[in-house]
Amino acid sequence: MNDFSADVAVVGLGPAGRSVAHRCAEAGLDVIAVDPHPSRTWTPTYSAWADELPSWLPETAVASTARKPAVWTDHQRIIDRTYCVLDTPALQAALSVDRVRVLAATAVDVTGSRVTTADGSIVDARHVVDARGTLDSRDLAQQTAYGIVVERDRAEPILEGADAWFMDWRTDNGARHGEAPSFLYAVALDDDRILLEETCLVGRPPLELAVLRSRLHHRLTHRNLEPTGKEDVERVRFSVEPPPRSQQHTGRGGPVLFGSRSNLMHPATGYSVAASLASADHVVERFRGGGRLRANRPVHVWTVQKLRNLGLRTALALEPEMVPQFFTSFFSLPVELQRSYLSGHDDAFGTMTAMLKMFPTLPASARLAIARTIARSPGRG
Repeated sequence: MNDFSADVAVVGLGPAGRSVAHRCAEAGLDVIAVDPHPSRTWTPTYSAWADELPSWLPETAVASTARKPAVWTDHQRIIDRTYCVLDTPALQAALSVDRVRVLAATAVDVTGSRVTTADGSIVDARHVVDARGTLDSRDLAQQTAYGIVVERDRAEPILEGADAWFMDWRTDNGARHGEAPSFLYAVALDDDRILLEETCLVGRPPLELAVLRSRLHHRLTHRNLEPTGKEDVERVRFSVEPPPRSQQHTGRGGPVLFGSRSNLMHPATGYSVAASLASADHVVERFRGGGRLRANRPVHVWTVQKLRNLGLRTALALEPEMVPQFFTSFFSLPVELQRSYLSGHDDAFGTMTAMLKMFPTLPASARLAIARTIARSPGRG
């Protein structure tokens, strides 16, 4: 049992926690990080829109770039926005914690000024950041995916000349009518390898990995790529909702929630890493100025989160055949409005404009489903 003190205590050393710990330490703050497995090597594939990444992130952290990725809804559409896949080991190395005191311990109680660990150690800090991610709970909406890594020469025909498939909703994956939909995500990991992944965007419950594996193999075989069974595999399952408020310290006296534990997780897409990287310096600025990041968030941030949560509920309420139609409307928007909705976590006007522009372009059945979702939504919270 030990007692520690610091300017900043960061709980959780995934990409979000490590980014804020790294940037706080680089700014000269005394930082302690608490994580049960601080040296664990990251293995997931992290991707981002290039314009989301902060200028301080070295170019070596980007493994591949798709200048104009494509989507397929009712037909192929090009997204005029650069998309990139991060080099996971290089990203972890770039977010160095050499200047951070790291405790290999499990936090059991986290408040706005103190972290208590399972072995009884106490870390007192002027600022506490909770970056432990979301809970792996089937009660929360989740995203699931199953992918294989294929040599570029074998996978190139799947891309059909596109830089990448951000979403390919074609129905050649063997799913029966009325079943929850899934799409193909296909991106280059580097010059030699391409990830081909069948993805359930969101579900409560989501599609199981075995179902996604079957659909991926069916889709690829239909497109003349027969998996050998020897390919490297990526399995994805995570909640796209933060833990319930009852399971967090919220309000006055609570820690700063960061990363996927906060509004930086996009509930309709599951993206949070780039937003966390870009927001780390905002946290540093507030800490260096002596001000606390209050639990009462600015109205525009609160509004965006509410709108995004409405988008999540809409996605969960849509009939399976409506989902590709929804994205037909979304990717028909000007890229600036796509960016506002996907990346502007504090852009309430842009997010609202994107949603209002989409609504009249949707089929009547989808508009009715959205209207019902809004009618069932709580007025406050």
